[in-house]
Amino acid sequence: MSAPSPPTPPANPFAGFFGVFRYSRRAIRLVWETSRPLTLGLAVCTLVAGVLPAVAAWLGQLIVDAVVAAMAAHREGGQAPTFESLWPVLRYVLAEAGVIALIALAQRGLSAQQSLLRAQLGHKVNVMILEKAGQLSLAQFEDSELYDQLTRARREASTRPLALVNKTFALGQHGISLVSFGVLLVGFSPWALLILVVGALPVFLSEAKFSGDAFRLFRWRSPQTRMQMYLETVLAREDSIKEVRLFGLEPLLLGRYRGIFETLYGEDRRLTIRRDSWGFLLGLLGTLAFYGAYAWVVIETVGGALTLGEMTMYLMVFKQGQAALSAGLTAIGGMYEDNLYLSNLYEYLEQPVEGDAGTLTAGVLPGDGIRFEGVAFTYPGAETPVLAGIDLHLRPGQSLALVGENGSGKTTLIKLLTRLYPPSAGRILLDGSDLRDWDVRALRRRVGVIFQDFVRYQLQVGENLGVGDVAAFEDEARWQAAARLGLADAFIERLGGGYRTQLGRWFKGGQELSGGQWQKIALSRAYMREEADILVLDEPTAAMDAAAEAEVFARFREHSRDKMTILISHRFSTVRAADQILVIDRGRILERGTHAELLARDGRYARLFRLQAKGYR
Repeated sequence: MSAPSPPTPPANPFAGFFGVFRYSRRAIRLVWETSRPLTLGLAVCTLVAGVLPAVAAWLGQLIVDAVVAAMAAHREGGQAPTFESLWPVLRYVLAEAGVIALIALAQRGLSAQQSLLRAQLGHKVNVMILEKAGQLSLAQFEDSELYDQLTRARREASTRPLALVNKTFALGQHGISLVSFGVLLVGFSPWALLILVVGALPVFLSEAKFSGDAFRLFRWRSPQTRMQMYLETVLAREDSIKEVRLFGLEPLLLGRYRGIFETLYGEDRRLTIRRDSWGFLLGLLGTLAFYGAYAWVVIETVGGALTLGEMTMYLMVFKQGQAALSAGLTAIGGMYEDNLYLSNLYEYLEQPVEGDAGTLTAGVLPGDGIRFEGVAFTYPGAETPVLAGIDLHLRPGQSLALVGENGSGKTTLIKLLTRLYPPSAGRILLDGSDLRDWDVRALRRRVGVIFQDFVRYQLQVGENLGVGDVAAFEDEARWQAAARLGLADAFIERLGGGYRTQLGRWFKGGQELSGGQWQKIALSRAYMREEADILVLDEPTAAMDAAAEAEVFARFREHSRDKMTILISHRFSTVRAADQILVIDRGRILERGTHAELLARDGRYARLFRLQAKGYR
């Protein structure tokens, strides 16, 4: 699979470096809203872990100087050490032990609270992503660029907010440590602070630059990563593996999968080698700075300017200060990288959605039914209309059949009726009121629909029916009533667990159904909506045998006498009984009338009917 060329890096690799930190405040607020006690606990532990290392270094100096003084006193007095003479040293040792214990406690507290926050925050962000998905229109879901945004947000953003907050607290911890170390180092020389900065800054600049490169690479290759995920699904899902095996597609698809990996791996390898090579070379400056300061402190001690305890303290402080500064700058670089990835989350969450301004729960002309007036529709990004000039009227108790070639616009018409899409032109009325003015929940409660590409939920049988009406999702009596209408009750009763049988192969003990059985499940699902007075069947019996089809439509006609019904089918034996038949061709109504009227007209419908009937002679 060929790959596009990667984007050209900006002329200034640090452009916008500080501007990207605008997401830090939002991430901190998000963590605070997730758990205030844990966030406060992180802050307290960070403060303790930041201050106490300098206290431990200072106590170390006091211990060494007290040991040297005690040794000198014993040499002069010629007496064996006693508890009283050792107590000045031991009290500092005990104090340092207490400080080290508190540092360990603070670090354990940080680790535990971060782990708990990680679980809570990951769940919260994933819920935010899924809630946003529920607000998107069908057109937005079918937009590949928005789908890439969704993929990027789901892959990285659930962990990045906590990572950013952890690095923020780590920066605070290292900043506190540096201030406390700086107070001690100034007593030796202000130049020591400059050496600290000079040693750590080059590595930080290098990491910031490569973090930006890594993020740009991540964004550029989102479509390729999504293709990898798709190929994994095709090669490892039960609903595709039969055809993959039959057509011998494994070598082809695996070859494409490997090709994408090699492309992505090559980019990662080049970036990793450059990042670590520069990190090593620039890190040598920090090592040279430390040993230069080491030699300086030793020379000062040999010259008598420093005591042995002060030498020990300054060496420890300089080494820990260098580590704290390096870690602090690394945290800033990590925050920069996390902010870049968080932009994926907030770009997705801030995606504008269509407002649902409709409030009607009843039309101004009850009983008027459905009207399409000059309706046209063009899919976003397309130039050719899928529907154009559609006019029709369907009253309660009437049935409408839609006939036409695949791609003629029949299913799109149903999507407009159920407000999955708004029409590009014209209007659709229900009981005299425009669908745009209806409350979408009230509208959809009136519609029972089975799409040709219905979902086969990996749930129990009863729950597969219950999804048709969430208010009765666990109502077993309603399951049974809907299954009888959809002719699914007979085979459900033969299943091992009846309505509690797990369907599909994703979970242990799951049972797979035939295509016709699944279609009866979907048909029963449409009957779950007892309030529905608009029934829409899109190729509802395509996978059934002739006897089952005849029984389904006999039951359907009996159940839908006072309802508006719309049927899409290629089988003329099922559409001939409709009160009105529309023949749709390339998005326009070519013919309309009853079965007898269309046969008498001897047009497209008549020719198709005779052609299909000929196959049964």
